[in-house]
Amino acid sequence: MALTAIPLSSSSSTPARSCAPCSSSFVAKRPSSLSFSSSIPDLKLSVGQLLHSPSPLLRNPQKQIGVVQAAWTRRSRGELAKRPNRKSWKQRTDMFMRPFLLNVFFSKRFIHAKVVHRGTSKVVSVASSNAKDLRNTLPSLIDDDACRTIGQLIAERSIEADIYAMSYEPKKNERIEGKLGIVLDTIKENGIIFV
Repeated sequence: MALTAIPLSSSSSTPARSCAPCSSSFVAKRPSSLSFSSSIPDLKLSVGQLLHSPSPLLRNPQKQIGVVQAAWTRRSRGELAKRPNRKSWKQRTDMFMRPFLLNVFFSKRFIHAKVVHRGTSKVVSVASSNAKDLRNTLPSLIDDDACRTIGQLIAERSIEADIYAMSYEPKKNERIEGKLGIVLDTIKENGIIFV
């Protein structure tokens, strides 16, 4: 944090700090902004104070340039360290633009699909071929007919919950074809829009 120094009048009741090179009273003040210029202390020094300073760095004008350059590099490194992994605009707004996300899971024995609200992580509608009513009526729990049934149930239950649009994000190297394509096409045919 950068400190800005201002001279104190003799009538002030605030405690004062004394600065060795200039031997006058100063009080630390918070900077008004986070810009580079506010990080450099605002010291009111005269040429006479610099020449009579005990520090050899301040007496030699060629070495004084190195002090100013160090302040520039210190500030720029601090800016990078402040926010190392800032999210992009799409990452920050995507859960509000497309709040409902469809998850489809295919195991060796059954199919499971659910619609989740991204902001609250609440499950809005669920359909599974392992449910009691479907397990006894479907001849196979993993074939194309089971995929169509799951898609139809998800669409109906989503419309009952007043959800008419959802999104599906495929995993890395996942193609929308076969059983997954059948589930998504059935959901579209039953009145749900994919965004």
